[in-house]
Amino acid sequence: MATGIQRVAPGSAAERAGLRAGDLLLSIAGEPVIDQIDYQALTAHDAFALTFSRDGEARTVDIRKADWEPLGLTLDETIVSNPRPCANHCVFCFIDQMPPGMRETLYVKDDDWRLSLMMGNYITMTNMSDAEFDRVLRRRVSPLYISVHATDPEVRVRMLKNPRAAQLMPRLERLKDAGLRFHCQVVLCPGWNDGPVLDRTLNDLAALWPAARSVALVPVGLTRFRERLAHIEPYTAARAAQLLAQAESFRQRFLRELGTRFVFPADEFYCLTGQPFPDDEAYEDYPQIENGVGMLRQFETDLRFAAEDEPVAETPPRSLAIACGTSLAPYMQAWCDELAPKGTRVRVIPVVNRYFGESITVTGLITGQDLLAAVRDVEADAILISRGMLRADSELFLDNMTLTELRAGLCAPLYAVDNSGECLWRALSGQEGW
Repeated sequence: MATGIQRVAPGSAAERAGLRAGDLLLSIAGEPVIDQIDYQALTAHDAFALTFSRDGEARTVDIRKADWEPLGLTLDETIVSNPRPCANHCVFCFIDQMPPGMRETLYVKDDDWRLSLMMGNYITMTNMSDAEFDRVLRRRVSPLYISVHATDPEVRVRMLKNPRAAQLMPRLERLKDAGLRFHCQVVLCPGWNDGPVLDRTLNDLAALWPAARSVALVPVGLTRFRERLAHIEPYTAARAAQLLAQAESFRQRFLRELGTRFVFPADEFYCLTGQPFPDDEAYEDYPQIENGVGMLRQFETDLRFAAEDEPVAETPPRSLAIACGTSLAPYMQAWCDELAPKGTRVRVIPVVNRYFGESITVTGLITGQDLLAAVRDVEADAILISRGMLRADSELFLDNMTLTELRAGLCAPLYAVDNSGECLWRALSGQEGW
């Protein structure tokens, strides 16, 4: 296996050894370099042999460098642009429920353990051969983020529609035996993997502590595009309340037995029931915040800290509108009613998700066209939205509408605010300088 060398950093150990752009990397320390994971692991030492090919001739050089010093090569292989595809047909897959016509990258089903390590993506491990799993162990890959859904093999196979899904627990046990750590998630589908099935899942995963660090409980997301897909009931307020009670029983037990609550329900369950979010300490070190667990608690905490650290008693009279998902709206209105400086009036506008369906209530899945419909006629000094509605480092909404196109259809100026309590406070208190 050969990997092209795109660039050699000037002054690097690789340049000192005579490597050039255009050479082919064959091996490091006698091992083939499959990807960046191998490259980083094998070049972390201060001395090793490196074999490369130039003009069809294989050459071996001895590398000498400091432990911390990068080797200095840029390789052709790009993990992010070529992720390993998912081999499952999960009954709850959100991508299977997406409408046509969205940007191409949104339809990519990745299940790549390398992205799990580097970016925190959740993986099922069903597309990993035994040899590849052995490489995970050999490279000491930790932490990983594992989509569990159920530890009962029959239930997991039925949900993922992949017979390899039954291999989960033996592999998790091998990760534990190797001293590696992982976080878990369970996408809960009523009637499929809740109730007694969830009891077993949580008990099985807790038995893997401290290798298993946390478990996020996330409600299934159901769009209006589910033709010919398995029937799944949405979570109601009553079902969500039952789930929270079940989870809390485990949380208290695990806190006594393991010293951690271990199980963390997603914010959506609290929004569905109207129950208050747990205190900061109940989220411990927020291990699952990127999974929508504790995000609103942290947001409120940061908002309150910012208001205390940068107090603004009064602002010139002005009106603001904040457009957000329907689940967040009542909380946002309560925070603004309490904390906005005198002189600043805030109206929170819940945006109904017509594009995906009204059962999708989170702010991050609001499209440009639904936002336009909600705020087209709003009169205010400014309309605020979360930058989380936009593609990272761009002005594109999920439906490919641009921020510029949206603004052209509005009566009031619109600004995208970074998704933090501190940034919201700066907007409320007039410190943004628009």
